[in-house]
This record gives sequence, C-alpha cells and structure tokens, in this order.
Amino acid sequence: MTRLFWVRHGPTHASTMVGWSDLPADLADRARLARLAAHLPRAARVVSSDLVRATDTAAAIAGDRPRLPPEPDLREIHFGDWELQPFDQVPDQDRLRAFWDRPGEIRPPGGESWNQLRARVDAAVARLLARHPGCDIVAVAHMGPILAQVQGALGISAYQAFGHRIAPLSVTEMHHHAGGWHVATINHCP
Repeated sequence: MTRLFWVRHGPTHASTMVGWSDLPADLADRARLARLAAHLPRAARVVSSDLVRATDTAAAIAGDRPRLPPEPDLREIHFGDWELQPFDQVPDQDRLRAFWDRPGEIRPPGGESWNQLRARVDAAVARLLARHPGCDIVAVAHMGPILAQVQGALGISAYQAFGHRIAPLSVTEMHHHAGGWHVATINHCP
C-alpha cells in the first residue's frame, strides 16, 4: 500500500484566479508549519509542484525527509487569459460560470479544462506510484490537483468534488492498494 499525503501550499493572499503564476506563499506561521510537519510520516518522500508557493512549502515541512525533484504536472490548473483576473472582471462571464458550474471540457481562452488538469495530475501520480511502490509520499500541490484526486478516489463528479474545501496547509490523505484508492481524510488541518 502507498499512502499519499496531499498538502496544499501556504496561502498566497491573492483575490484573483491564480494558476500558473509563480506567486510566493505566506509561510510566516512557523508553529502551524511545525504541527503540519509533525503530522506527516517521518520516512515519507516529499515532492511538490514546480511553482514557488509549493516548493517553498515543501522545503518548510520536509525536515530530513527525502526530497524528490519538483513535478511540473502537479501544477494548479492553467487559467490562460483569466490568470490573475478577479472573477467579476473576466469578460466572458457566461463561459466563466460554465467553467465552474459544469467542469469538464470547458477551458479558459489559452488555458486548460478540468479534464485536462485531471489527466495531467493522474499521469504524475501514476509515475510516482510506479517509482516509489509501497512508500509514503507527501505531495505539496494546489487546490485543483488535490480536488482532481479526490474526484477520482471517491468516484464523484468534478462538480461534487468542488464541494470539498481544501484549505492552505491542509492534508488530504489517500491510500492506494490493489483495489484502488481509499480516502482517509480530506482537508485535515493539524
């Protein structure tokens, strides 16, 4: 069995749609980071998306755990032309509403759809499982990739997955075994 501990990066405090923009995380709450690090298995391997808010969060909680190279396929969804735009200032409000209300094939201009995000993250997870069978893995990523994995593990729709909160510095724990996935916790805040 492989246990995968998804950790959402520290907060960015942005009030816009942040996907591939490389904004830093606020990691000033050292006590919270210490609690998070203590909650995670000591022998776990630590991987993160390649965006600075994830790599810095991973560095802050890794301690002496082995670090794996950053994985670009664990990035947040690519918002394309909507990147860093406040929701109410996106020109095509009908498309924006459809993107959130009917997640699947609808894409922001120049960005990616929910299904594309899910395929990208699924491929990254499959590679991690193949390279580190039976190992605990801490994956520091973003809300979208974590929700995509919740969707797949629970066998629910993307819209239903959006109903789960994934707070900054929270842990979503999943177990992979021969029969598939088991979700142990979602959005646990140590």
